[in-house]
Amino acid sequence: MVEDKIILGIDPGTNVLGYGLIQIKGTKISLINFGIVQLSKLGNHPDKLKRIYDRLVGIIDEFHPDEIAIEAPFFGKNVQSMLKLGRAQGVAIAAGLSRNIPFEEYSPRRIKQSITGSGNASKEQVAAMLQKLLTFDELPKYLDATDGLAVAVCHHFSKGVGEHNKVKGGGWASFLSSNPDKIKK
Repeated sequence: MVEDKIILGIDPGTNVLGYGLIQIKGTKISLINFGIVQLSKLGNHPDKLKRIYDRLVGIIDEFHPDEIAIEAPFFGKNVQSMLKLGRAQGVAIAAGLSRNIPFEEYSPRRIKQSITGSGNASKEQVAAMLQKLLTFDELPKYLDATDGLAVAVCHHFSKGVGEHNKVKGGGWASFLSSNPDKIKK
């Protein structure tokens, strides 16, 4: 069966939200669109959340993605920033769920690893690899757009297995029970 689907990738943010859409036809990946939702000029957080929801529902209604992939929040030191980012991510997820589109989450490190081979890659390195892979001419002014695109490509490369679909009971105990030969006695 030949795969044919559209994936929307989202890099949530409270000042700039990045998104990217790719189409998968068989083994071919092609770029549909990518861009940003500018939020920095909005005065308060509720207005930003409403803009995120409205713009993403508009993008979903225009492009009809089959799946959504979203970057999981990065755990930083500023708790207030983390809370705001978590709300932005939740609203982005709600936009997809309002249209019955399944979603999956990916960590920033995993996204970078899947695109560049290094979990410590810079935004510029990720953008350059995507530019080669998807053959677009110019890098956008805001690399949040290519970050959103990276989430979609990561989702495709991961065959839809993100943080929600990981095997339960993972971690060291699972690894050791699956690899008894690795235990030194």
